[in-house]
Amino acid sequence: MNRMPAEWEPQSAVLIAWPHHTGDFTKQLNSVEESYAFIASTISRYQPLLIVCRNDDHQRHIQNRLSNNRNIAFIHAALNDIWVRDTAFLTVEQEGKALLLNFRFNGWGDKYPHQEDNALNHKLLSNSALTGNRHLDVDFILEGGSIESDGAGTLMTTRQCLLNPNRNQRLSQHEIEQQLLIHLGAEHILWLDQPNLAGDDTDAHIDTLARFCTPTTIAYTSCDDVNDRHFHSLQNMAAQLQAFRTRDGRPYRLIPLPLPKPIVNDEGQRLPANYANFLIINNAVMAPAYDDPMDAIAAQRLKDCFPDHDIIQTPCRPLVHQYGSLHCMTMQFPRSVIFTL
Repeated sequence: MNRMPAEWEPQSAVLIAWPHHTGDFTKQLNSVEESYAFIASTISRYQPLLIVCRNDDHQRHIQNRLSNNRNIAFIHAALNDIWVRDTAFLTVEQEGKALLLNFRFNGWGDKYPHQEDNALNHKLLSNSALTGNRHLDVDFILEGGSIESDGAGTLMTTRQCLLNPNRNQRLSQHEIEQQLLIHLGAEHILWLDQPNLAGDDTDAHIDTLARFCTPTTIAYTSCDDVNDRHFHSLQNMAAQLQAFRTRDGRPYRLIPLPLPKPIVNDEGQRLPANYANFLIINNAVMAPAYDDPMDAIAAQRLKDCFPDHDIIQTPCRPLVHQYGSLHCMTMQFPRSVIFTL
C-alpha cells in the first residue's frame, strides 16, 4: 500500500516558484522578493532547494538577490501562479521507494487560469535534479494544501474543499475516500466541517486551519476575540478537533495558534493571514510572521510542538496579498525522492 510521508520526516529538497514582474505580485513585488530571498536563503542552509523561474534573465535576477547560491538548483518553466503546494507532485512511498503523483489541478475550482500550472510536474521531470524518480499521472483533482498526512495512514481535510463540486463533481464522499486510500494510503480520514478564513480562495484548505505536528498532536488556528468574524466558526472547529480520535482511539493533543490582527488590502478586503501555514524542513520549522504581537506567541507554541527543531520566524505579510502564505508557496520532497544538485 502507498504511504504518504509526514512533513516532519527527513527531506531531500524543497520546491518554490519565484514571482516575476508580469505576475500577480506586481504591486508588492519588491517586498515579496525580500520575503522570498529570506525563505530561499533559510531553506538552503538546511537542505537543497529547487527554484522554478522563467528564463536565464530571471534566474540571474534571483541569484543577484540571494547572498548565497549554494545548495540551490533552478529550472525554467512558465507558470500561471507561484503556489506550488497545490500544483507540484505529491510524494508517496512504496516499500520505502518514492512515487511522485501528478494529480490534476484546475485552478482551485476553475477560479483562475491554470493550464501552465497543471503542466508543472512534467516540466519538473525534465530537470536533471529530479531525473530517476518514478511518477504516475492521476486523473483526480487534488491540491497539496487540502490534505494533511500523519505518515501513518491518517489524513485530515475539509469537506468544503474536497467535496466541493468545483473539484471532482461526479464523485461522492465514499468515492473520494477510495481515491485517497488507493493513491495516498489513507485508511483513516478526519473530515472537518469548516468554512474558509476570510480572503482564502481555496475553499478552506486544511493547511490554513489545522496541521499535524506528530501523529498525536495537531496545531490549529484559534480565535479568542468574540468580535472577530472567525470567532464562532473557529470555536466550532476546536470542538470538532477535540472529538477527533487517532486510529487507536486516543484524543489528540491540541495546540492553539492565535490569529494575527486583521490584514487588509487596498480594497479593504481581509487577507488570510494565519500561523497554521508553517513549513517543516530538516531540523527547523519556519513560522509565518506578520509584524504582529502574535508572531512570538505562535512561534513559542510551535516550539512546544517541535522542541528539537529551530523555530525561524519568516516574513509573510507581503505573501498574503495574493491569498497565500509560507506553506502554500513551498513543496517538500521526502528523502526517498532522488534529488541531484
